[in-house]
Amino acid sequence: MSRLVGHLTFQVLVAISIGVLLGVWNPEAARAMKPVGDTFINLVKMVIAPIIFLTVVLGIASMGDMRRLGRVGGKALLYFEVVTTVALAIGLVVVNVVRPGDGLDASTMARGDVSRYTAPAEQLSAVGFLTHIVPSNVVAAFAGGDVLQVVFFAVLFGVALASLGEAGRPLLDLFDRLAKVFFKIVAFVMRLAPLGAFGAMAYTVGTFGLATLLPLGKLMLSVYITMFLFVFVVLNLIARLYGFSLLAFLKYIRAELVIVLGTSSSEAVLPRLMDRLERYGCARPIVGLVVPAGYSFNLDGTSIYLSMAVVFLAQVYDVQLGWGKQLAVLAVLMLTSKGAAGVTGSGFIVLASTLSAMRVVPVEGVAILLGVDRFMSEARAIVNVIGNGVATVVIAKSEGAFDERREAAALAGEEDERAAA
Repeated sequence: MSRLVGHLTFQVLVAISIGVLLGVWNPEAARAMKPVGDTFINLVKMVIAPIIFLTVVLGIASMGDMRRLGRVGGKALLYFEVVTTVALAIGLVVVNVVRPGDGLDASTMARGDVSRYTAPAEQLSAVGFLTHIVPSNVVAAFAGGDVLQVVFFAVLFGVALASLGEAGRPLLDLFDRLAKVFFKIVAFVMRLAPLGAFGAMAYTVGTFGLATLLPLGKLMLSVYITMFLFVFVVLNLIARLYGFSLLAFLKYIRAELVIVLGTSSSEAVLPRLMDRLERYGCARPIVGLVVPAGYSFNLDGTSIYLSMAVVFLAQVYDVQLGWGKQLAVLAVLMLTSKGAAGVTGSGFIVLASTLSAMRVVPVEGVAILLGVDRFMSEARAIVNVIGNGVATVVIAKSEGAFDERREAAALAGEEDERAAA
């Protein structure tokens, strides 16, 4: 019993349950818990930029071969695009079969203020996205926690450091020691994960209330079913093709998934996920390149939600979208889903920009989704984390950079979550 109580997974689940109960029984007190959840997320974000920088630099510098670097990057981007497209397509199929928007009257549904999302959406473009990748100020990129810009600078720094050969070895050793310090900070922060999950869940339930789920319950159920199918059919098939068990992998990262469930943030486990993947058997260079890139380009859960949300709103407003227009929606989403990576409220920003580009559904329709979006964000974040974890293992195995002995040790419990912490 004492061992169960000491596990992070159990502690976070208990904290989530208490948060839900507080939100139902005393919404006012639950809303006051928001700073608790926000503080935990801020603690994690505090170390994300330096950890990504150090991990990417160490990965590239230790890889040495620039041709291999290009090959790994190309494989990862191709994998991301193919799997994300499959996620978008599955979302379109399910929302057309279930039709969760039929019969809903948009004029009678509760709405929220989405002005803070629609304004940035007007500025979102493919050209703007590409120019945004290159930081005009490296310090600002770190200060703002912009993952894409940090990754871009880290790649340049890593390539330059690798080109120095032995002359760069002292700096490489220093970065290796610094990385260990930052991962130790993450271990300290993760001890507060139950508090963070409690605060975030209490605020969510206390603010939006479980009653808000009823009018859009069919949409929520459709989204959850679609994500379940994507994980246990598509990702499971990919895992089987590359010779590892998806269920065993999910069990291994269960603590990370529970933290995401409580905080609704995939960023909350980014540093810990990278560490866990290394312990699972993936080589550090692969982890350092694939995971940060995946957090920007491989948002499977978000892609599913976006494709379903567009068609759902069309159904609510009784706008007929033929398959030709829906394929056009898919094409637009393939671009816009990459355009707000790392931006707060990116799901709504991308959705608003897509509706603006298509001009078939009123942009203000996204306000209908605001009340239930928080309850679906957990599922999106969990699927994003699972998708990036699977992608990293796949790329590592395809490069012969996967240690099956470490995998066996991890699955046997020798690398349990307390050791990781």
